[in-house]
Amino acid sequence: MTVIEPAPHHSAVAVPPPLAARAGAVGGSPVRDILAVTARPEVINFAGGLPAPELFDREGIAAAFRDVLAETPAQALQYSMTEGEPSLRTGLAARLSARGLATGADDLLVTTGSQQGLSLLAGALVDPGDTVLVEDPCYLAALQVFGLAGARIVAVPGDADGVDPRALEELVVRERPKLYYTVPTFQNPTGRTLPVERRATVAQVAARCGVWIVEDDPYGELRYEGEPVPWIASYPGAEDRTVLLGSFSKVMAPGMRLGWLRAPAALRRACAVAKQAADLHTPTVNQFAAARCLTGLDAHLARVRDVYRERRDAMLAGLPGALPEGTTWNRPQGGMFLWARLPEAYDTTALLPQVVRQDVAYVPGAPFYAGEPDRSTLRLCFVTQTPQEIEEGLRRLGQGLRS
Repeated sequence: MTVIEPAPHHSAVAVPPPLAARAGAVGGSPVRDILAVTARPEVINFAGGLPAPELFDREGIAAAFRDVLAETPAQALQYSMTEGEPSLRTGLAARLSARGLATGADDLLVTTGSQQGLSLLAGALVDPGDTVLVEDPCYLAALQVFGLAGARIVAVPGDADGVDPRALEELVVRERPKLYYTVPTFQNPTGRTLPVERRATVAQVAARCGVWIVEDDPYGELRYEGEPVPWIASYPGAEDRTVLLGSFSKVMAPGMRLGWLRAPAALRRACAVAKQAADLHTPTVNQFAAARCLTGLDAHLARVRDVYRERRDAMLAGLPGALPEGTTWNRPQGGMFLWARLPEAYDTTALLPQVVRQDVAYVPGAPFYAGEPDRSTLRLCFVTQTPQEIEEGLRRLGQGLRS
């Protein structure tokens, strides 16, 4: 009789397969790491990109949710269509049209924050190895998204007003990129705004050279002075090759996780397919509530702008006494951020720990660069604190830099 011996028992346990190469190639967010360090309540935090929580329209948002759940609970708590709730898309389309960009509800896809819009676009447009052009410096989370997609990221030179359109055209011709990503209005991190004449030229470059423009506009409605500027998407030549991203995070509440993208039909459909695979649809009840909040949004924004303008001015007034002699900074007309360049000998990443010991924080500029960073730069957010807190925070910042 044949006896089948049991297989020998091995005490060693096989390791699971490794992570995908792209997961290891893209690190975590340095900004998130900084925020974790500065979460202590005694820290005056100029590092975050956080709207002021005391200005959220808590009563209006709460009333919107109550009304939605009282009047249309079956729809609001049910699955929804991937493209987004028609009532929200209709209201958004009306706002965009009133601001000079003729838009229909079917031109829009509602996303779970505009950050998801970036991820969907990367999935729909970018193959590993494709080239993506970005601003210099650039919104940090965009660099993460394109890096995770396996893109080769190339920074386009610019100046205090934004991208140099001639440099953009040269790079488009030489590199044949899939897209150019830009935050042209109150940019993150610099707060700068691309002038009207450059916007027209960027649109012409896209028309001549055949590149997608991804125009990210989370801050455009936070203007404190000066005249509004048209979206690049509204210029001749850009109509069929521009994606416009928007968000409710800075104008309503980031916790609602609501954004949107406006794109030509074929690309919008590709993004919808990618969204189906990601999360099916953005939370229905949040969309119903936001649609109701649109009616009072302009009045709410007027109040927010008044407060943020005062806070911007408080920071501008305090900078000369806080930053070293020879530092330069800009005066943003809106948005949330101010960009400073210290004298060349300063390294703001290396200096941050000693500044945090003074219970104040900023974001070093280096992580925002796709190429060689300017290590003397830093970003300050001016909207989260009161003028009195800003004054005290800048006093601490000056003390930390001097120490």
